[in-house]
Amino acid sequence: MRTVYVNGDYLPENEAKISIFDRSFLFADGVYEVTSVLDGKLIDFNGHMTRLARSLSELGFTYKADIDELLEIHRELVKRNNITEGLVYLQISRGSAGDRDFAIKDDTPATVVLFTQSKSLIKSPLAERGQKILTYPDVRWRRSDIKTVQLLYASLLKTEAAAKGADDAWMVLDGYVTEGSSNNAYIVTQDNVIVTRQLSNDILHGITRKAVLKCAEELQLKVEERLFTVDEVYAAKEAFSTSASAFVCPVAEVDGKKIGDGTPGPIAKRLREIYIEANRATAI
Repeated sequence: MRTVYVNGDYLPENEAKISIFDRSFLFADGVYEVTSVLDGKLIDFNGHMTRLARSLSELGFTYKADIDELLEIHRELVKRNNITEGLVYLQISRGSAGDRDFAIKDDTPATVVLFTQSKSLIKSPLAERGQKILTYPDVRWRRSDIKTVQLLYASLLKTEAAAKGADDAWMVLDGYVTEGSSNNAYIVTQDNVIVTRQLSNDILHGITRKAVLKCAEELQLKVEERLFTVDEVYAAKEAFSTSASAFVCPVAEVDGKKIGDGTPGPIAKRLREIYIEANRATAI
């Protein structure tokens, strides 16, 4: 039985409740962050909180995140739930103002929920064998840069991909790859250039993405932030994705076509190693 946090209280998970009129339930009017835990410490916590503040601001929330308080809550949940390796989920909704109403009321008190998930992050069979990816049209709303709880389309895609024997879905907009269902997408060209889509409203500004690109720079690897096509993916030497829950995860196959020799490539594997080493050293 996990201990979770709801609006100031630490509770057993089966006692945690929010209103049926909460706007996250009625309108998906909420944002979230996921922070990884290694060795009982938080990975890139400040980066996640910076993005959280941006998401809240972009949606016009009156709630202002108290970073020190949220850090204390994260650490307390990690401690109470004995999380050595796993994740802490933070979700903030605009709360409930009573009856269902499309109109947003500025004085609505936010709903703040946190919970943990114990999960093996470093030893990953998926990273060891490489992901199988299927591509799908990207028909999400055009503010994918805001980390909202509007995850239905991504959930449907991942479910359909799994039903077809794949591990994940990469989305395509106007012929160019945007991102994965819950991760940023990359290819490595035949001349060892790492390519990933540039930041815009079309993709999430990944915290892991930022850290991995810094690792690539330190390894003196060339990086191009630009659009890339599905055909470029098929012709790539390597491909991989990044996320807080999977770090750097190689891709072995896209749409039934092998990427490279169909096994995790050396650049993706090295970036994964460096990322884990660097973030373990700076975890809080």
